Amino acid sequence: MNRIPLSVPHMGGTEQQFIDEAFSANWLSTVGPNIAGFEREFEARLGVPAVATASGTSAIHLGLRLLGVQAGDEVFCSTLTFAASANPIRYLGAEPVFLDSDCRTWNLDPAVLRRALEHRAGTKTLPRALVVVHLYGQCADMDPILEACNRYRVPVLEDAAEALGATYRGRPAGTLGHLAAFSFNGNKIITTTGGGMLVSANRAWVDKARFWATQARDPGIAYEHSELGYNYRISNVLAGIGRGQLHVLDLRVKQRRAIAFRYRDAFDDLPGITLMPQAAYGLHTNWLSTFLIDEEEFGLSRNQLIAALDRAGIESRPVWKPMHLQPLYAGARCYGGAVAKDLYRCGICLPSSSSLTPAEQSHVIDQVRLAAAVPIRRSA
Repeated sequence: MNRIPLSVPHMGGTEQQFIDEAFSANWLSTVGPNIAGFEREFEARLGVPAVATASGTSAIHLGLRLLGVQAGDEVFCSTLTFAASANPIRYLGAEPVFLDSDCRTWNLDPAVLRRALEHRAGTKTLPRALVVVHLYGQCADMDPILEACNRYRVPVLEDAAEALGATYRGRPAGTLGHLAAFSFNGNKIITTTGGGMLVSANRAWVDKARFWATQARDPGIAYEHSELGYNYRISNVLAGIGRGQLHVLDLRVKQRRAIAFRYRDAFDDLPGITLMPQAAYGLHTNWLSTFLIDEEEFGLSRNQLIAALDRAGIESRPVWKPMHLQPLYAGARCYGGAVAKDLYRCGICLPSSSSLTPAEQSHVIDQVRLAAAVPIRRSA
């Protein structure tokens, strides 16, 4: 069997039509009908205005600038996340302050946030904004998070890069805070190979982000600029891929969830391996099938399991290394951190591609069981 990667693109069939149209019309730049169509269709899906960007990181950068983040500010941020959640804070000359996870959801702990805001209010050093991450396809518990932030007038940017298709109490991820960023990187639940989207109920903000993303070129025939801008627009070709991918989003969510639950059920007799919690308040897309390994019960460590799977031709990864443990952010303030550190120590991501065949899933299951020295169940 060929090596099984962690998460790969999965085309739906209509992407080629949009790409061919872009080529036949020679719309091969960062303008064209696919970009407008992708934004329009994304808005129809979420119910809020959207602007397509070159990456999820650029969408976060634009969103933070819209929230007024400037040099010298501080921005609260989930610590258990990918670096792209925090790096744009520094792009603007601000500093991240990291917040610990809740073991019940793995996302930002609302109680830690509340205590951090209370402390900062007492010292008159409230953050300029909060970046809250929806981890591995599950929304953070947004009601208490928004309640705490609203009390202190701290705006919220949702990093929904991993959570397109997820819901929170019936509402789509990305429609809960003031702004939200999505990613369409090649490993995401749908992809444009590289790209992102910034959304907000505030249409004026979205229009401003679109202006900044196109080098902030002033209206008129001259190349005149009054504000700082960026080369942050997606290409018309890649937006065409996104339009096709959006058509199969619901199917991709269904497929990813089915893989996660097949793993869960196949491991139900194994001690020491548990699926990431599925919060009752919403739909978890299980973008990645992520498990915790209890070394004492399972019989080997998370790292030993990764090594065993690698020898069997299976890619697996640790969960994100918390930002407060990264060399880049050495010395950054963190409220709590022990929960995120333990999730990183014990967490593993198993192959989760929506195109993963039943035979490939069985191979992953069998190799996990073999690593744990437990007999293979052919019914799994």
